[in-house]
Amino acid sequence: MTRTTADHADRVFASPLARRLARERGIDLARLHGSGPRGRIVKSDIPLTTIKAAPTGTAEAAVAKPLAKRRLVPSRPAAPSGLSDEQVRAMYEPGSYELVPHDTMRRVIAERLTLAKQTIPHFYLSIDCRLDALLKARKRLNAMTPQDGPRAFRISVNDFIIKALAMALQQTPRANATWTEAGILLHRGSDIAVAVALPGGGLFTPVVRNAELKSLSEISNEMRDLATRARSKRLAPHEYQGGTTAISNLGMYGIAQFDAVINPPQASILAVGKAEKRPIVKKDKLKIATMMSVTLSVDHRVIDGALGAELLQAFKAFIEDPVTMLV
Repeated sequence: MTRTTADHADRVFASPLARRLARERGIDLARLHGSGPRGRIVKSDIPLTTIKAAPTGTAEAAVAKPLAKRRLVPSRPAAPSGLSDEQVRAMYEPGSYELVPHDTMRRVIAERLTLAKQTIPHFYLSIDCRLDALLKARKRLNAMTPQDGPRAFRISVNDFIIKALAMALQQTPRANATWTEAGILLHRGSDIAVAVALPGGGLFTPVVRNAELKSLSEISNEMRDLATRARSKRLAPHEYQGGTTAISNLGMYGIAQFDAVINPPQASILAVGKAEKRPIVKKDKLKIATMMSVTLSVDHRVIDGALGAELLQAFKAFIEDPVTMLV
């Protein structure tokens, strides 16, 4: 470019982005007509192809060609992040990673949870529960348990949680619900799905049906059987489909508190943290108690804030006074 042409280009009104794009594509700004304020050249005025070498009289034709007719078709659909697989892999050094193809379960989990976050308006409620009375009751019940035989069982904290949530749903029946476009399904029984992690990744959510009607020993034995068959992928579809709510317990991994994603068509899920000793204030005195934090993820289409709070308060009452679950 001669100095005269360069001086003329400097006097052209153009945005910084338009100048950079023109420089990268070898386009002479002096040949373009701006569509911005006072004839300023903007990004949309820069052709997608280089026209630097075009003969006089053809540059204007190239600029005038409607951009809408130029279809840019990506080679592959973009990933949810907005980047294609090739673009993502290009960010990492070859040989620095191993590509593990998705199995069917991982794809289903990804699809369902993406759908949940895109279509369900989540909100979250947390509460702390004192476990001292529950742990004493558990210890006493397990000491009375036969070591073998048809009546043998060993109650876990999770069994109490399943029972407490089932009872709490009976006390707040409007929260024992599912959203449909035709209307809200109000369930009569408390069917509690429980997340079970699988070896090597993935999970199943077997369902304890009518948990409010079952004893702690029945819940314990049923949950043990369901979890064992879930880990070996031997559950029948009716044993993990449906459910009116769910429980995800990561306390055994040392997690204090977390927010879980609702598993549709359920309208809530209870995320359970670890039991730990904490200082508390009771009657103006500092004491040490075993506490557990739980967070309820709620579908706002079905359950409003006050109703969700009522459900958690009922759950807390059962957990902190487990004898009431036996009545």
